[in-house]
Amino acid sequence: MQGSPPGSVPVAIVTDPVFAEHDTGSHPERSGRLGAVRSALESDGELAGRLAWHRPEPASREAILACHTPEHLRAMEALAGREGAVDADTIYSPSTWEAARRGAGAAMRAVDLVLDGLASAAFGLVRPPGHHATPSRAMGFCFLNNAAIAARHARRRGRERVLVIDWDVHHGNGTQDIFYEDPTVVYYSLHLHPHYPGTGAAGETGAGPGRGATLNRPLPHGYPAKEYLKLFERDLDEIREGFRPDFAVISAGFDSHRDDPLGGLCLLEEDFGALTRLVLDRLPPGSVVSLLEGGYNLRALGGSARCHVRALAGMRKP
Repeated sequence: MQGSPPGSVPVAIVTDPVFAEHDTGSHPERSGRLGAVRSALESDGELAGRLAWHRPEPASREAILACHTPEHLRAMEALAGREGAVDADTIYSPSTWEAARRGAGAAMRAVDLVLDGLASAAFGLVRPPGHHATPSRAMGFCFLNNAAIAARHARRRGRERVLVIDWDVHHGNGTQDIFYEDPTVVYYSLHLHPHYPGTGAAGETGAGPGRGATLNRPLPHGYPAKEYLKLFERDLDEIREGFRPDFAVISAGFDSHRDDPLGGLCLLEEDFGALTRLVLDRLPPGSVVSLLEGGYNLRALGGSARCHVRALAGMRKP
């Protein structure tokens, strides 16, 4: 570890150079996103000293199969060293499969660092993103579901009740599918609706033993940030009272920012800090990890991620 002040427990940033080698060309989900976030974190001198940077190992086949089908894993392994497109949105290059494996590995490493007491919280600065990847399908820029793999890993590490919070502007249909019948993981999403991928209606609440463990908040275009924060706080209070989570994974999509070209909601940079503080206030110490999902305006992405990580570090508003 490096960069943490003496006697403190830093926030871990888990990332890898291979994430930039996932080459999507001029696609909105491009490698410059990582540079924008890293620059924003490193240029904040007060924050930079509280961060420790880590590199992950690739996720094992066993960890991937905890969330994805064998058929999906074989299809993704077949992408190694190749270039093309799964669909019009989901482009791969020769390094994509290695980046996806290490993205999932970064999610697991973030969980381990927090649970082992080596970090107060952790942020996975990863790509490709993950929350649209279903058990059996890559879609929506996503190949493996990083947040789901993190949540299942936390369960294997002994966490009993895991909350996945998804504030990306798009509904995380893949994460919902993976946990739809699982009563040990609550999936909570606030998202623009109607919007890609078309899922996430309020009536989608889980099935079988997982009935009631999915909470969707579809929001109209232009929904005010002030009302968003109020809704988020009320929902977290209800989840805490009813589910009592002992660990949280945040699918941190910053495309809910007002200026995002793929969005339609109204959050600003510091709103992501406020959301983060609301989560931290309702979880036990040392029980929150966050993973990068969307965010396609580089200025807004960098500033929003900076506010988010400052909050993870327990710092005041910038």
